Amino acid sequence: MLILLPPSEGKAAPRRRGRPADLGALGLPELTATRAAVRDALVAASAGPHALALLGVGESLRAEVEQNTRLATLPGAGALEVYTGVLYDALDFGTLSPAAKRRAGRSLRVQSALWGPVGPADRIAPYRLSMAVTLPGVGPLARAWRAVLPGPMAALAGDGVVVDCRSSTYASAWLPAGDAARRLLAVRVLTEVAGRRTVVSHLAKHTRGEVARVLLEHPGRLRTVVDVAAAVAGSGHRCELVDHGRRGHSLDVLR
Repeated sequence: MLILLPPSEGKAAPRRRGRPADLGALGLPELTATRAAVRDALVAASAGPHALALLGVGESLRAEVEQNTRLATLPGAGALEVYTGVLYDALDFGTLSPAAKRRAGRSLRVQSALWGPVGPADRIAPYRLSMAVTLPGVGPLARAWRAVLPGPMAALAGDGVVVDCRSSTYASAWLPAGDAARRLLAVRVLTEVAGRRTVVSHLAKHTRGEVARVLLEHPGRLRTVVDVAAAVAGSGHRCELVDHGRRGHSLDVLR
């Protein structure tokens, strides 16, 4: 099983001391060249006069954009220490059991626009960058990552279920293809009023964090999408498994 999470917009403040992120030490080292190209392009863009417009942010985030210019020297921390917000609050990685943390090391990755897929042990620095951005010298980030992720991600997923908790923007960087697409399980969060179901946003991130926690704490091996759906339902969530044919499956969690 592979659990994919989106990064948070907010990041923890950088540590005052410590070693900077080492691109060569991150998981999936075959992505090092792309990581370096994106980092260097982001540093250059963040130092330019049109940095805020280029990165699609407002004046209130100027300090975070300026921080991007120091990415090569900012102290790094574990990825799940850097990412914050409601999804990561619900996941609450620090309180997972030792067995669940070991599972996370093997099977949980955050799809970063800057660092690519990173796991709990990967040391990264906080940054401001969205997958929707087009960086000079790199181009649209989703397209740049799509060019290099298929092989490494397919190997990481193996023949297991891919539980996708990402937003569509980040999912556009990689999705399993061919026969593996049938093992995709996208987590959708819906509400039902008068028999009509609609996607919700205010609870979606929190619910996806809860789902990730349930799966990491589950003691048995979850081999199929049916196993995953049963584990989530067994935790008390009201959910349904939906088959989308060649596009895989969704787990619709009702709130």
